[in-house]
Amino acid sequence: MTSLAFTGSLKKPLLVAAMLMVTLPLVGCYTPGERAAGGAVIGGLGGAAIGTVATGGLAAPVLAYSALGAATGAVIGAATAPVRHYY
Repeated sequence: MTSLAFTGSLKKPLLVAAMLMVTLPLVGCYTPGERAAGGAVIGGLGGAAIGTVATGGLAAPVLAYSALGAATGAVIGAATAPVRHYY
């Protein structure tokens, strides 16, 4: 019986496509709260990806990397919110 799992050649493009689908709706975020939430999502996904590669998929380190990435992304996202100019 053959496996239904994706082969190595399909994993990377599908991962990139999934990450783009998650991050594209966050492009129009302008308030610090929206930027923090978007940064947390992007940082959490990035941290999980780095944790998976670095640890070989062990659950506890992946969750730690994901939490660290989410916290860092939220802080950076809130700090980089553009200033609205009212005329």
